[in-house]
Amino acid sequence: MKLNNLFGKVLLGCMLLVCKAGFAQTSASGQATALQNGSNEKAIKAYYTAYEKKDWNLLEQNLADGFTFTSPVDDHINLKAYKERCWPNANTTKRFDLEKLVINGDDAFVTYNGWTTDGKLFRNTEYFKFKNGKIISNECFFGSGVNFPNSGK
Repeated sequence: MKLNNLFGKVLLGCMLLVCKAGFAQTSASGQATALQNGSNEKAIKAYYTAYEKKDWNLLEQNLADGFTFTSPVDDHINLKAYKERCWPNANTTKRFDLEKLVINGDDAFVTYNGWTTDGKLFRNTEYFKFKNGKIISNECFFGSGVNFPNSGK
């Protein structure tokens, strides 16, 4: 009986060491990914907050050099065109309710309900790409039957 008890303790000890070694091997990269995801999450939330506060400087400081925006009515437009075509939406945007935020390294998807200042709902999903902690691109997919306020639809 003592042999079985000793064998069980040795087996349990080995399993604990293997698990601990596995965590040690992945924890450094896992922590780096968590930090990167946290930084990218802050940039995304600042992006939407900028629209709510009508703060172009807040938005711009979270965009990387070479930023592009794509939607059903805009094809990889640059920052200057984005400011001219899309930023005026800030004037009619009241708030965003982020429903789903999925971040994997330098890629993120956000699905949200947006509310205009006159109470209308718009629902979109956006795909963000990051470069050095800043948003390098945003691809916006308009929700079914509901479009961004100034899209003309």
